[in-house]
Amino acid sequence: MLDLGWTELLVIGVVALIVIGPKDLPMLFRKVGQYVGKAKGMAREFSRAMDQAADESGMKEATSSFKDMTSSKNMGLDGWDEATKDLKNWDPETEIGKMAAERAEASKKIHEVSTKKAEERLAAQAARAADVKTEAASTAAPKKAAAKKPAAKKAPAKKAAPKTATKTVAKTTATKPAAKKPAAKKTTPKAAKDSA
Repeated sequence: MLDLGWTELLVIGVVALIVIGPKDLPMLFRKVGQYVGKAKGMAREFSRAMDQAADESGMKEATSSFKDMTSSKNMGLDGWDEATKDLKNWDPETEIGKMAAERAEASKKIHEVSTKKAEERLAAQAARAADVKTEAASTAAPKKAAAKKPAAKKAPAKKAAPKTATKTVAKTTATKPAAKKPAAKKTTPKAAKDSA
């Protein structure tokens, strides 16, 4: 109740012997025993009263019915306990344990191989993409060079009139407007059909 060991009781007895004295010590122990007996009797009486109250209210029947409801035998699962005994006694060194270890190792190898293959595939795709870019750049370079044709040479500039010419000749040529030639009309395919 108080979890007192022999050493604690011996210390309490020695202290009581010194404080109370050897003459009054037996009477003290008798009175302490009577109080302890009364306390135990009251505890028994209380537990009986609680049990009677539970019986009268039907609580005991309810608890027994709940226990019956949760019983595996009443639920038709009595074979379940026997089936689960094998799971409780599972040993990893049995054939099933060895097979499970082999499967775990095989799945690890498969995972490693698949990641390696995926990395190789991605590297090959990246290499193909780089090849396509370089090929596109190499075919585009000649097209650009062909598109840039050298510009046609400009016609040489007209020579300036000699300075020996007289002022009158310069005036007459400057005042007379040059005769304009009519511009050739461009014909579209549609206009060519209409005229034909």
